[in-house]
Amino acid sequence: MPTAVKSVLPVVLLGCGGVGRYLLRHIVSCRPLHANQGVAIRVVGVADSSSLLVADDVNSSGLDDALLTHLCAAKSAGSPLSSLLSQGNYQLFRNPEARSKVIDAATTLGRTTGLVLVDCSATYDTVNLMKDAVGHGCCIVLANKKPLTGAYEDFQKLVSNFRQIRFESTVGAGLPVIASVTRIIASGDPISRIVGSLSGTLGYVMSELEDGKRFSEVVKTAKSLGFTEPDPRDDLGGMDVARKALILARLLGQQISMDNINVESLYPSELGPDAVSTEDFLESGLVQLDRSMEERVRAASSRGNVLRYVCEIGSKGCQVGLKELQKDSALGRLRGSDNVVEIYSRCYESSPLVIQGAGAGNDTTAAGVLADIMDLQDLFQKPA
Repeated sequence: MPTAVKSVLPVVLLGCGGVGRYLLRHIVSCRPLHANQGVAIRVVGVADSSSLLVADDVNSSGLDDALLTHLCAAKSAGSPLSSLLSQGNYQLFRNPEARSKVIDAATTLGRTTGLVLVDCSATYDTVNLMKDAVGHGCCIVLANKKPLTGAYEDFQKLVSNFRQIRFESTVGAGLPVIASVTRIIASGDPISRIVGSLSGTLGYVMSELEDGKRFSEVVKTAKSLGFTEPDPRDDLGGMDVARKALILARLLGQQISMDNINVESLYPSELGPDAVSTEDFLESGLVQLDRSMEERVRAASSRGNVLRYVCEIGSKGCQVGLKELQKDSALGRLRGSDNVVEIYSRCYESSPLVIQGAGAGNDTTAAGVLADIMDLQDLFQKPA
């Protein structure tokens, strides 16, 4: 006998890149699992950077699974949503009208069935949409770090009702970093320090350097394996780690911005994107960094330590960069592209809480987003 549906979660997805597409595929493939749990996720709208696909009647219907599968295939092939033929019970709106239609859906569903607005984009432009959605009583789920790392006032607004927001996938993909931090804080156990290797790319690079490989060689290998962005400087500059650190610092109550974080870049400004093309950086720029990196790795090794690229959040603020660590520590033992986070508090003072696992990848991140959506199901339960 089928399980009665107890919770229906209408969802609007912003962003159809790698994470967004994996999320839609997970939602479709998990239908039987969720049905057994009495939960139905109804995707009522999907937006990319130029347009919005929305169900004709967001109150009672969603985009069917066949359309979602076709949409994922089209986006994977590089086609925009606007290229989809108008077949079925949906409407297509282009920007700027698309944004107003998202607000219309949030207004309508926010006061009736409720809505989960999911941000899998990579832009700051969604922050006002997110704030408006929260103001209309909607829930929001974020994989996009940028709405939480802009103005502190925006962060406050978004997390003002913690029941309505989930953002586990902004730090460590699907790892339970945010959940662990919030649970420790809620228990009254003050967190004194967080140290984390939160870049799979830089975790891989630094662990490979221990084997005597050249920095330039390791970075190129990481790029060939798909570990880096198309321009590796997006990883080597440390800004992605800094955004994750800022989210954690703000959770600990630090009213700081990106300007307050000391970020060590692994390349000098004269090799930056404004001065050198990606091709020239890979061909002739990286090799210029080999000697200095080799010297730092050797110096750390002579003291029995290893180098790791970490964020460190404590009472003196937040730092992001290379740090010497003991070889036998959780961070020192890190190999490959895993993320590792150490949380120190009164209860975890001498032996920190350690969280380790895959902290990157579209599939892993999308799974974390789906778990966040499911975590909101109690807010959408139908009256008995």
